[in-house]
Amino acid sequence: MSLDRRGILKQSGGALALSMFQQIQSSHALEVPKTRIKIGQIGVGHAHASKLEVYRASADYEVVGIVEPDSRLRQRAESQSPYRDLPWMSQEKLLGTPGLQAVLVETRVRDLLTTAEACVAAGKHVHIDKPAGESLPQLKKILDDATRQKLMVQMGYMYRYNPGVLLLKQFLAQKWLGEIFEVHTVMSKVVDPASRRALAEYKGGMMFELGCHVIDLVVGILGKPTQVFGFNQHAGRHEDTLLDNSMAVFSYDNAIASVKTAAMEVDGGDRRHLVVCGTEGTFQIQPLDNPSAKVVLSEARAGYKKGAQEIKFPRYNRYVGDAADMARVIRGEKPSDFTPQHDLAVQETLLKACGLPTGS
Repeated sequence: MSLDRRGILKQSGGALALSMFQQIQSSHALEVPKTRIKIGQIGVGHAHASKLEVYRASADYEVVGIVEPDSRLRQRAESQSPYRDLPWMSQEKLLGTPGLQAVLVETRVRDLLTTAEACVAAGKHVHIDKPAGESLPQLKKILDDATRQKLMVQMGYMYRYNPGVLLLKQFLAQKWLGEIFEVHTVMSKVVDPASRRALAEYKGGMMFELGCHVIDLVVGILGKPTQVFGFNQHAGRHEDTLLDNSMAVFSYDNAIASVKTAAMEVDGGDRRHLVVCGTEGTFQIQPLDNPSAKVVLSEARAGYKKGAQEIKFPRYNRYVGDAADMARVIRGEKPSDFTPQHDLAVQETLLKACGLPTGS
């Protein structure tokens, strides 16, 4: 059990390495940890709020309660399996629960930051779902307050622990792709009319809603861009104001990245992808939600042949890796994989891509 993810990937190649890591994760999950982390959730209004079932299934956590002040949302959620048989309570009572260490913030997007700010003020680690609201100064305040208290703030970008992305990071760390000059991403789907009307509340449209996930990846690969150019339009035949067809281009000193997202792409999930091109090779993950990778290398690299090859991965279950990593950070076993500076850079880049202000 002493092997960490990076060690496994360095010692083995491709799918075998990630399969080993998956097996170790699974066997480790069967062990009862010394202490279970008390965690609660505020809100069921976010599209990804049902991730609570991952924490309920984990031996690392004890879910002590859930908060939802909107009676309509609560009534709808009470019979759903992620929330069934949990104690419902006020936010004040949850934050005052003896031994509570962490909170999942899963409110509607407009309430994410205010709720997270209250949790951090109460001395709790937080997982904030995406995107991190529309106020960059408020996010910075939350991150600064958390840093001062040595609390973790984890953002809910769902591809951070994707096995294809983890392997890509190993390739980048070893510089097997050479100098990166291009990153291209697509993140689209078909959004139903009711959801379109709800998303139209946010001026950033689909770039704000979906593009944020892959912007997190791009910034993780290339860092904060020197320039951001956003192109956002209403192209669908719907009587709403949703900016449903968007592209952003990020400029760097020696690279260009693009992010494309739309609300009308039939079976768009199958075409969600991340492509990273370097002077010594190309790494393409598609589809992102059930990843496989096509890798082309200019020369053989530690178990990977020269030329083209396809790498298969175990089935990816969202948020399992996020939950496991958060537990290790809270227990003091490791630092967070994502710094406050990274999260701020992602949010600033996202707001610029959406044409939204980044100041107060």
